[in-house]
Amino acid sequence: MTAEVVAWRPAVPGLTEVLHARFTDHVYPPHTHDAWTLLLVDDGAVRYDLDRHARGASPAAVTLLPPGVPHDGRSQFPGGFRKRVLYLEPETLGAARVGTAVDRPAYADPVLRDRVSRLHAALAPAPEALEAESRLAFVLERLRQHLDRAVVPAPAVRDDPLADRLRDLLDARLAEGVSLEATAAAWGVHPTHLVRAFTRRHGLPPHRYLTGRRVDRARRLLLDGVPAAEVATAVGFFDQAHLTRHFRRMLATTPAAYARSA
Repeated sequence: MTAEVVAWRPAVPGLTEVLHARFTDHVYPPHTHDAWTLLLVDDGAVRYDLDRHARGASPAAVTLLPPGVPHDGRSQFPGGFRKRVLYLEPETLGAARVGTAVDRPAYADPVLRDRVSRLHAALAPAPEALEAESRLAFVLERLRQHLDRAVVPAPAVRDDPLADRLRDLLDARLAEGVSLEATAAAWGVHPTHLVRAFTRRHGLPPHRYLTGRRVDRARRLLLDGVPAAEVATAVGFFDQAHLTRHFRRMLATTPAAYARSA
């Protein structure tokens, strides 16, 4: 069977590349990466050597390979394997954690796996920038906890003034959007603190609030007779298909049908 490989570079700070692949008999020769390699195996299993130690990756665990450390890879079973990979900038987890990742590259953590999987979903088929930034922040938080051997329950965050400040910023920058990382840095808080505070205060995470507000504005423009393609970019969606996907999810109809109903 021919290998299936899809790769792209997302416009999300901290991510260098996304790779989705299906291999049957491909064998990776020993190599290294400049980035951290965050791997989900969806079907099959992978055998690999990391720094001359035999390891394995399966759907039961999330695998994290550190930058600069030699590794190879091959299918454990004749049927091959299917995987999803995120390549993370070296500074996202830091050079000080490389040794820990070599000693323990796999984490049987359903919470982490779910977070990584949801991040992949936010990266395709259309970019969901704020959602991807938010989900990446929570993935990195969990990875750091594992690498530091200090996995703890999510903190209870209550910061209503900060949450309202973010809501006002989202309302003011509906079309252009907001960078979670830049906003958190400017306000002197961690991105996950910002998301948790907003979610507790307003009942949904910032990216869902932003999407809902964009759909609301799109509805008004459509009823004013603005063509759907123009509406999509005017309210901050990537293109008309991106608008249609969210519009259908929220209203069970397409933008064009909604406009015709008037």
